[in-house]
Amino acid sequence: MGPDDLEKRVWAKVNDLIDPETSLTFKEMKLVQNVEEVEPQVIRVEFKPSSPFCPIAFKIAQDIRNAVLEVEGVSRVYVYCHGHRWEEKINETINAGNG
Repeated sequence: MGPDDLEKRVWAKVNDLIDPETSLTFKEMKLVQNVEEVEPQVIRVEFKPSSPFCPIAFKIAQDIRNAVLEVEGVSRVYVYCHGHRWEEKINETINAGNG
């Protein structure tokens, strides 16, 4: 399995997540913008919530993180929120302990 395969499996996993407010998949909502294997077995996921004040942006980040860690071959994941009022705090909190 190469890096492209791992990225494809991560894409599939996060795209199937369900938004609790709309019952739509993350793919249908186009929440996930990028999935990249930045080092062997280390995944970076970038997402943009549906609004700059989305009340569940942290939950979305946590759901993405948990789902990616379930994918075989992933040892670490970094999740980055963009376009949210509290993106810096979300990113700092969700990625704490990854270093």
